[in-house]
Amino acid sequence: MLLVSLQAGRPKQHEDGFRTGYGKSPVTGPVRVLSDHVDGDWQADRRYHGGPDMAVLAYAASHYPQWREQLDWPSLPYGGFAENCTVEGATEDDACIGDVWRVGSATLQVASPRKPCRTIARYWRKPELLRLVEKSGRFGWYLRVLEEGAVEAGQEIALLQRPHPEWNVARAMRIVRKRKQEPEPARELGAVAALADRWKAFLRGEARI
Repeated sequence: MLLVSLQAGRPKQHEDGFRTGYGKSPVTGPVRVLSDHVDGDWQADRRYHGGPDMAVLAYAASHYPQWREQLDWPSLPYGGFAENCTVEGATEDDACIGDVWRVGSATLQVASPRKPCRTIARYWRKPELLRLVEKSGRFGWYLRVLEEGAVEAGQEIALLQRPHPEWNVARAMRIVRKRKQEPEPARELGAVAALADRWKAFLRGEARI
């Protein structure tokens, strides 16, 4: 795997009247990855974004050619889906809950799918975009930081551990969405130690995501 591009951004007031940290810009050179965020990056709504289980957002580089063609948007940049890390060699079908990655001097772990929200459509002024992201399954995933360190675009990503190969990110999202129709797989997912605490609570009916 390869860290193709690295993005960060602070919350800003959007011209449509809402404040968001969705907008990300490419970062060159080494950047510190801290316990609950990437240095230079932050979230506007900390109720549902950020924190140790959502410290880093990853998105597949291979999704961009599809989006650029589908949306007739050839200039759609990396970071267009608010990800910190644009990754080559992994998608929702490949990355698994609990995977441990080493990139630069940081160690990261896949913690949960990324639940897309309306900001995706609102920020880009494309009302259909949220529906398209949900339908496509190209939503990204969150990582927690096991060991703080510095990362840089262009670095290789090494897969150190894969404790739950049966729980790729795509399947985890599917089971969360069908938790009432498929209660046994939902129970099994909720028992995966590496799954983000908020997602475990959601599966128990105790929280929102």
